[in-house]
Amino acid sequence: MDNIFKADWKIATIIYILAALICTGMGMGVPFFNILLGALVGWWAAGRAVRLSLKTRDVLRRILLISGLAAGFTLLMMVIIWAPMFAMLWDANADFTNFGIPMILYDPLISFLGWQVLMIFISPFLQFLMSIFGGFVYLLCWHNTKD
Repeated sequence: MDNIFKADWKIATIIYILAALICTGMGMGVPFFNILLGALVGWWAAGRAVRLSLKTRDVLRRILLISGLAAGFTLLMMVIIWAPMFAMLWDANADFTNFGIPMILYDPLISFLGWQVLMIFISPFLQFLMSIFGGFVYLLCWHNTKD
């Protein structure tokens, strides 16, 4: 189990990028599985940070850094996937009703804008929060603190 936490950061980054791409593909552009992957990222970040550093402040900083980088990559993927759809706002013939997103709000245009905000900004933030949660669950459950 310790080999997972002692892996080279370059290999871990490549593994994460591949896992994030697979999760995005499984969700067909909706980052639901990326949000769940965030828990594993936080768990790994906490385990690695505990083994590399002894100070609590450094461990928490590493968890925040790795969680932020993972959420930043998801943000980049969501911008690549969903931002081109903003061109529909200037298209007079755009059909927001049949775009394929849930019409949870009363107006199709408002639902479209809400979906864009949800996919591009809120989903990576939720992944960031899930990563932090995974890290703190690791610290609370599996790590015996001496501080």
